[in-house]
Amino acid sequence: MTEPMLDAMLPPGSTIGILGGGQLGRMLAQAAASLGLACHIYAPEADSPAFAVSAARTMAPFDDEEALRAFAAAVDAVTYEFENVPAATLRLLEGLKPVRPGARALEAAQDRLAEKALARSLGARTAAFAAVKDAESLAAAIAAVGLPAVLKTSRMGYDGKGQA
Repeated sequence: MTEPMLDAMLPPGSTIGILGGGQLGRMLAQAAASLGLACHIYAPEADSPAFAVSAARTMAPFDDEEALRAFAAAVDAVTYEFENVPAATLRLLEGLKPVRPGARALEAAQDRLAEKALARSLGARTAAFAAVKDAESLAAAIAAVGLPAVLKTSRMGYDGKGQA
């Protein structure tokens, strides 16, 4: 099942809600401003870099339904700047505003094994990979994939975090 496209592009003056306030959110907000779009950043951390360049901000946990509903009421569409936003947050927001990419895409991106399997099922070529759960499966993965290799967590890793 594919997600429906937005009915139209967001016109200048629209507000994009961005979940996450890191460096990518900051860059997204700056780019949006150059196109005449405002950004409302939603992040749990008070020191979020994107807050400095956004038109509005909400500082609340990603599971705060009241804050999420108020955030949705203040924006025209929602996106996110990193893949570790809870999928449940997106599912709630999808019932209120257009969210792109949607929760299904986020769920695939949150698990590296599922993401690679999806990419391959769609015909994309990927680097060789294998699931590793313990020392025995690590040895089998090295035998199958070869060295050098990168060992990554399947969930919650980013920018080198969870990699060896």
